[in-house]
Formats: sequence, structure tokens, C-alpha cells
Amino acid sequence: MDRLREGLFRNRGAEIAGPPIARYVSEEGRVFILDRTQPVTMLKYEDSPEVWALAPNPAPRGDTIYKNDLGEPVLRATRLGGFTLFTDARPSGEAVSLAGGGSPLRLPPLSPQAVFERLAQASLRASRAARRPMLFEAEATPASSALIADAAVVTSVAIIRLSQRKDGRALLGQISRVRFQEGKKAQATLKNGVLSIVVAPSQGLAGRPSSDRLIKVARGK
Repeated sequence: MDRLREGLFRNRGAEIAGPPIARYVSEEGRVFILDRTQPVTMLKYEDSPEVWALAPNPAPRGDTIYKNDLGEPVLRATRLGGFTLFTDARPSGEAVSLAGGGSPLRLPPLSPQAVFERLAQASLRASRAARRPMLFEAEATPASSALIADAAVVTSVAIIRLSQRKDGRALLGQISRVRFQEGKKAQATLKNGVLSIVVAPSQGLAGRPSSDRLIKVARGK
């Protein structure tokens, strides 16, 4: 059944018109890159370091709705090549226009030193947002190190977003440190002040929780 579903979605994605990699701009001026050349569709906003892994879901009239790892709609694609972007500011959606070409959104290989630097930088950004030290620690292998480095960046994005909420100070008060490790499935849990994040290298960029999921975990939902 999983193979059949995967095949149906792959065929549906192939039917959608438009370039496989392109840059788009929304009515509100948000610019993003959409990469549909990989098994998992990727989207990255120009003003954020986070890459979103999106899962295709069938919609009426042969359209496809791409959802994040919380099952929330992010993008709707028509078979004719039109797109609608869903955001917190525009939950009902806004039209987007093609703005040019884009580069593939892939996980780059990193040296051990580069991984350490990414973790340190992400920890520093998180600490500034929380207004107190927030340690990032990792149990990385050669297979998971680059993904853990990316997960650290996404985690810092989540913490910055939490700090901007009205209840952000209370939510961040629950987190004393962040721990990354490798596993078979991407997940995140918060217990005894430790935000534990598991990454799954076999899934590429889709193998780590999004900032939306991390915020939901921090909120206890």
C-alpha cells in the first residue's frame, strides 16, 4: 500500500506543470525556492535558513497540497502550474508568481570542524534569544553529522520564534539544554529541561523536525 501511495503521488507530482526548481514571490512579498527534483519536495524562504520538507496530498480538481511535518498545508499546486502559499499571516492562502530559477535544496557535506562551528553558532543564537546560556550537545556519526548541524540551525530558528511570542519567556524557561542524536525516525521530546531531537539520516533533510514541530513540543501539544 505504501509503495502504491508513493507511486500515485510521484505520478501526480510529475503531472503538475512548472519548472522542477524555481524561485517564487507571493502577493505579500515573501520569496522562496521550491525544489521538486527530490523524493521529498523542499521549500526555503529567502529570509530564513530553514528548509521545509513537504509531503504531497491529493486535492480536488487534480491539485496537490503540500503539507509540513505537522500535516498543515503550506503550498497548493494546480496541474496547470499555479501555486497558492499558506502562511500564518494569510491562512486562507495567497497567489505566488514565478520569479526566476533556483538552486537545488540539498544537505551539503560538512567537515567535523564545520559541524562543530554550526552547533556553536546555533547555540549562540539560541542563547541570545533566550537571554541565558543554552547548551547544544550532540552524539553525531559521520552519517548524521551534517543533518544534526542542520537540525541545530532549525532549532535556533524555533527558539528565536518562541522568544517572539507573548508566552515565549515561560516556554523557553522549560528548556535548559538541547541534545541531538541519530535514530530511525525524526522526533522531538521535552523532558526535565532537555529538548531531545532525533534525526534520521536516511531521510535527508526530511529526517529532522521542523521549527513548527519544535514549537509545538515546547508548548506541550
